[in-house]
Amino acid sequence: MTTHAPTPISATKRSFTAALCLSAAMLMGGSALAAGSSDTDAERLERWRDIAKSIFGDRTIEPTDALIKVDAPPRALDASLVPITLMMPEKDRIAAVHLIIDDNPSPYAAHITFGPAADPSEVKLRVRINNYTNVHAVAETKDGKLYEAVKFVKASGGCSAPMGMSDEEALKGAGDMKMKFAEGGQGKPTEATLMVRHPNFSGMQMNQVTRDYTPARYINKLDVSSNGTLVFSMNGDISIASNPVINFALAPDAKGPIKVVATDNQQGRWEHSFNTPTPSN
Repeated sequence: MTTHAPTPISATKRSFTAALCLSAAMLMGGSALAAGSSDTDAERLERWRDIAKSIFGDRTIEPTDALIKVDAPPRALDASLVPITLMMPEKDRIAAVHLIIDDNPSPYAAHITFGPAADPSEVKLRVRINNYTNVHAVAETKDGKLYEAVKFVKASGGCSAPMGMSDEEALKGAGDMKMKFAEGGQGKPTEATLMVRHPNFSGMQMNQVTRDYTPARYINKLDVSSNGTLVFSMNGDISIASNPVINFALAPDAKGPIKVVATDNQQGRWEHSFNTPTPSN
């Protein structure tokens, strides 16, 4: 298997992201018109090329309608909680997936690497979308090739949407986790839903009491393992919605307790274990 490491979501980038988010919030000034709503297809394509080069360098990315698909609402009901489904029909070929929201202040939303205990056929998560934008999903195959799918979503202001509570209230119970399982049956994948309590402050949200911008604080890594074997590892950024919810599937032969380790960009760390259901016929 050939491995290719993408440009990491580094500490330097995170500092830049916080500054960029604050500038974007100030520039928005409550404008109802999404900044990207009038962009042409050519402008969007040029922006995507720049983003892809910054993440993947000179590697070739081929379009596909078979290896990965993106399902998202054409118009978001809530720009701060946009459901995204990544479907990978040829799951045995997939090593990782990259989620990029082109017009967000920090476009590289998530990088998910699958382990031996995963069934990578489908992943669901919720994101923030700040402008009318293309959402790109790039599948990385086990032989190191890249394939992209894209979906256009109309949304505005998701990164700056307030929490509706004080920062202190939003941080209460940070790191608490729950996991639900849907019984897959003998020899079938087990679907799981991981819920993590964390405000995932974007750096663009204004504290409704102090009128200052809340510093960015968000989960930057999730590691999920089954009996010591990796299910998936996800590096995230400010585009992941508050109180992250991740739907994924365990391989049919994955056995034993599920361990989840979450960290955030301010040295927060939390670890929880969950018992998996016993398969039935």
